[in-house]
Amino acid sequence: MRICVAQTRPIKGDIVANIEQHKKLIHQAVGNKADVIVFPELSITGYEPTLARGLAMDASDTRLDSLQQIADLHGIIIGAGIPMKCRNGINITMVLFHPNAQRQTYSKKYLHDDEEPFFVSGENNATCIRGSNVELAICYEISVPEHSANAGKNGGKIYLASVAKSAKGVKAAHQTLSGIAAKYGMTVLMANSVGPSDDFVGAGGSAIWDKKGKLVSQLGSDCEGLLIVDTETLEVDVKEFY
Repeated sequence: MRICVAQTRPIKGDIVANIEQHKKLIHQAVGNKADVIVFPELSITGYEPTLARGLAMDASDTRLDSLQQIADLHGIIIGAGIPMKCRNGINITMVLFHPNAQRQTYSKKYLHDDEEPFFVSGENNATCIRGSNVELAICYEISVPEHSANAGKNGGKIYLASVAKSAKGVKAAHQTLSGIAAKYGMTVLMANSVGPSDDFVGAGGSAIWDKKGKLVSQLGSDCEGLLIVDTETLEVDVKEFY
């Protein structure tokens, strides 16, 4: 399997513009024979908790149809982040567009204290990309030992984290994710954003670690880009866009 993590510079609250940005990067990933591409946390709107109520949508929102069409046409699985309406409020959600199949959602279960005024905990039946051994995590969840432990118990071979982090957060996340890789023998990937988000600046550093926790490759702190890894050989294609 060839898995791609995308590093994006979201435009605050501009759903249409961010979808167009996603499409450009997805086509780059398709051209590099990726089977899966996953974007940073809340990538469709940008990480903007104070705006989430006004931006919240359903996974079936027609504005997302163009991503489904690309998935169908090219046979690629796409994971993009949205604030999703639910019965109790708003979830931080990754929508997974599978080729010619119903959309899957993974919603963040473990919230940071700062997120609780704006979001509610997700109730998930699915914790992985359908039909794979790729376990999913959204940002703060990587800091909760129970989360990665469950991924290991579920037989996960790959742990894929979609995040929105500052330079300080990236440094801590790299250490945490390296430890998770080594502890559970999983290949670990992280997709982060760059540029202004909420009250911080996204610091990129999207990265891949091998099963021993060794850093395989990472993107810079101020560019958009793609990391595409062959999960069998750990060969990586790096694409940076300035």
